[in-house]
Amino acid sequence: MKIEKVGVLGAGLMGSGIAEVCAKAGYATVIREVSDELAKKGVGRIESSLGKAVEKGKLEAGARDAARSKLSTTTRLEDLAGCDIVLEAIVEDLDAKKEAFTVLDRVCAPHAIFCSNTSSLTITEISTATGRPDRFAGLHFFNPVPVMKLVEVVRTIATSEETEKTVFDFAKSLGKEPIRAHDNSGFVVNRLLVPYLLDAVRALEEGVGSREDIDRGMELGCGHPMGPLRLLDFVGLDTTYAIAEIMFHEYREKRFAPPPLLKRMVLAGRYGKKSGRGFYEYGEGR
Repeated sequence: MKIEKVGVLGAGLMGSGIAEVCAKAGYATVIREVSDELAKKGVGRIESSLGKAVEKGKLEAGARDAARSKLSTTTRLEDLAGCDIVLEAIVEDLDAKKEAFTVLDRVCAPHAIFCSNTSSLTITEISTATGRPDRFAGLHFFNPVPVMKLVEVVRTIATSEETEKTVFDFAKSLGKEPIRAHDNSGFVVNRLLVPYLLDAVRALEEGVGSREDIDRGMELGCGHPMGPLRLLDFVGLDTTYAIAEIMFHEYREKRFAPPPLLKRMVLAGRYGKKSGRGFYEYGEGR
């Protein structure tokens, strides 16, 4: 199947990044947001990213303009009816995702493929909202999308071989390096990463070391570019907490259970860099 037009649900950090790489790859890309204000904000994020790429000499000005011309926005799910593939990157909430795909299943052509960028929910569970489980897969990008090369292609027990191949080839056409993953909560990367991050919080709770020493230990001892507590601040403590809750519900294993300290920090509004304070402080007055 040939993909010519792409639909992206959500213009947040992940959605705008996904839309950007699709447009740069030459695909006509329609971004759907719930309001014109959020759509405009997402496009602004894309324009800023493209501009920075030109400034750094990583993208020609002509390629930037060509990518921008491929983008359009809407607030109506019905406007994605002509898309060959729809990539969902909205809030990590099962009901919200299923509600959107229920509408899309009704308005999109029978050949259209649906993908979710979920990082913790199972693709099978989301696909039950549609009548096309054979044309439903996971396509999990990593943040920041324009920079990170990896994409996880997730096939469910119902996904057809043709769909998996189409999605895999589509990911490669975006300049990404896809890997295949089974439809388990967390897939490959988060199944390994989340317990590691949660153990770092437990180590801090138990007085194994200070936040700085825990981070420096993993940076200098294991060659990680960023320590686990600093990484949590950048991912978002609230985001990690929600992912951990979903994965613990799926596996019922202690290693996926959110530590009490993480829960208290989320309740206190310390989400990390985006809120100005997490395990570290950011911005003015830090």
